[in-house]
This record gives sequence, structure tokens and C-alpha cells, in this order.
Amino acid sequence: MVTVVFGARGSVGRHVAAGLAALDVPVRLTSRTPDDSHVAADLDAPHTLPAALEGASQVFLYARSEGVDGFVTAARSAGVRHVVLLSSAAVVQPGSAHNPIAREHRAVESALEESGISWTFVRPGMFATNTRWWWTEPIKKGEAVRLPYPDSMIAPVGERDMAAVAVRALTEQGHGRQAYTLYGPQALTLREQVGHIGAAIGREIPVEVVTPEEARADLSEKIPRMGVEAIMRAWEAGTRAVPETSIIVERLTGRPAQTFAEWAREHADDFRP
Repeated sequence: MVTVVFGARGSVGRHVAAGLAALDVPVRLTSRTPDDSHVAADLDAPHTLPAALEGASQVFLYARSEGVDGFVTAARSAGVRHVVLLSSAAVVQPGSAHNPIAREHRAVESALEESGISWTFVRPGMFATNTRWWWTEPIKKGEAVRLPYPDSMIAPVGERDMAAVAVRALTEQGHGRQAYTLYGPQALTLREQVGHIGAAIGREIPVEVVTPEEARADLSEKIPRMGVEAIMRAWEAGTRAVPETSIIVERLTGRPAQTFAEWAREHADDFRP
């Protein structure tokens, strides 16, 4: 029986696929743009799902509320037994009822809970890889990184760790009806994160302090408004309290979680000209 990986070209999905392949688990990779190694599967196009799920026993899924009903229908028909969902820690954080990202992910979680299919929810906090959206352009140009709250603290989690937890849930017993909230192993200021990227690429990166309004405008050029507001809320919250860290990656995988400094060294070329 095959395990289907949705979003197999994504920052998390590609690591899930690699982790399963390393364990000799038969995998079927999917993409909205199929090729010789990826079959067609689009949650916004339900007619693509039956063929993608045919013969599947398990699925790694990303959250998209508009497509979850079609997915559940196709998964039931295909006989899928277990789904590991890449959700979000936003669903368990204060104010989740008013957070559009939390509502989006919780809608998908609820649909899976009601589907009759076994599920595991992987709920990461702030992705370390988000820094590539925010800061790649100015760093490549040799410019300052503009921050509204340079001393705001975040505990970024690496995509390899999210994938490692997902692979455990797909290959071991005992993870059904479990939700794992993942934060990074360290709480760092935004200024410290920029410093780690600078150390990884071998030069100091200046930081420019800007107003929240200026930062919001900068982010709006790169990501959708829903994401902008979520990031600004997280950054502002990080000025008032030290964020949670977690040991769930080490507990489930038997190895320490990736630090942000390690993540930055792995992705150093992303920030070089």
C-alpha cells in the first residue's frame, strides 16, 4: 500500500517524501503541475483526487479548507486509513477564534475528525523558512533588514523537524488521534535570527528599526494580507512574552531539534547574491 504525499515539492512535503523513501516506504508524490515523478492532485480540483489516492493507505496533507470535503470523499472511497495533516499552532493559541489562519486550519482538522479516518495533526509554530520571504531580498542586495520589533522573540521551527514528526506518524503505531504542537528549541530575537543568517553567509547584516506601519507595507509586497497580519501579531506578541519552545521533536524522533543557526547554515545560499 502506498503513502501519498500532497505538496511534495513544498518546503515540508519534499522532506516528508525523502524521509519515507529513506525507510523504503512506497510513496506517490503529487503536485498541481505533474511531471514524470509527480502525479496530478489539486485540492481545488476534486476530480484529480480519486486517481491520486487510488490504492493509498496513508496520506500527508496540507491544510486547505475549500478542498477538504472533496478530499475526504475521495479518501474514504479509496480506503485511506490514516491522514497526517500539516496544520498550525495558531489553532491552540489565544485569540484563535479571530485568527483567519487558525480558522482555516481548524476547519480542515474538524473535517478530518468527523471523517471516520484516523488522523494526526502536526501543528508547527513560526516556520524558520518564513525568513526567506521576509529578508532574502534585502540581504542579497546588501541592504539592512527592516524590523519593527528587533527584540521580539520567536521560537522558529525548521521544516525538516516538521517532516520528521510527520514521517514518524506515518510509519509508527500509536499516533492516531494525536495532535503535536511544534515550536523551535530556542527563543531568539529577530535581531539574533538576522545575526545567525549573517554568520552563515560570512558577513554582518545591518538592522534598521522601522514603524509597524512600514513593516506591514514591506510584508504586503511579499505575502498575502492574512499572512501579514499573522506575522505582525506574532512579532508584537514576542515583545511582551518569551515564546514557548518544545521538545516534541526530540521525544518523537530521538534526536535534537534543529536550531535556527543550523537552519541558517543549511540555507545560506538562499541569502547570498
